[in-house]
Amino acid sequence: MRAHARLVARADGRGGTVLAELRGETPLLLRQTPGSGGVATVYVVGGAAGPLAGDDLRLEIDVGPGAAVRVHTVAASVALPGRPGVVSRMAVNAVVHDGGALHWLPEQLVAAAGCAHLAESRVELAAGARLTWRDEVICGRYGEAPGGAVVHTRVDYDGRPLLRQSLAVGPGAPGWAGPAVLGGAPATGSLLVVDPSLPHETATVEGTLARLPLAGGTATLWTATAPDAHTLRAHLEGDPLLTEVD
Repeated sequence: MRAHARLVARADGRGGTVLAELRGETPLLLRQTPGSGGVATVYVVGGAAGPLAGDDLRLEIDVGPGAAVRVHTVAASVALPGRPGVVSRMAVNAVVHDGGALHWLPEQLVAAAGCAHLAESRVELAAGARLTWRDEVICGRYGEAPGGAVVHTRVDYDGRPLLRQSLAVGPGAPGWAGPAVLGGAPATGSLLVVDPSLPHETATVEGTLARLPLAGGTATLWTATAPDAHTLRAHLEGDPLLTEVD
């Protein structure tokens, strides 16, 4: 199955945000819900199970100057197996202009046994843009071994690389559960906060949660592993900076 969705947000000139374009195709459906504080809120609704092997799903997001958008999903995405040797793909491409803000806060990606899934995200931020970007991966459903999942995240700020991050889990990724990667943890995630107005952070490690300031002083990356999805979410919601967007 192939599906393409597009979200375009623009400032309304009165301190709010309007969605100039909001369209999708099954199973990638977009629904606006009431927002607050001038931020438009959109949920991605899965119109079918999956993604299944062979699915090719693409979402484009364009946030104009002064606009602000919060994007959630209504449930976790469960990557499922399909025809042998076939991969499912989910690609998100986002552009945030000067003064715009994008808060990408989906539910977890679950790599079910036997799946082969590729998640690719590319974000282009203008100088002065703000971003909150959360990725969470659960290695298998309860009581099962995980399938194969690869998550690539690429973020540029003001035309320069800000973040290049990749994670591969499952039987096709040697060493993924070892001490150099997840250390046996079945849940892992990261949260990137880009905001030029925030004070410079220092690097810290507390248990399995790490806070890493990125070069340039405009961004901080949190990474965590956990024994379950609930604990992982608590790790990535525990900082006061997140209370405005979650």
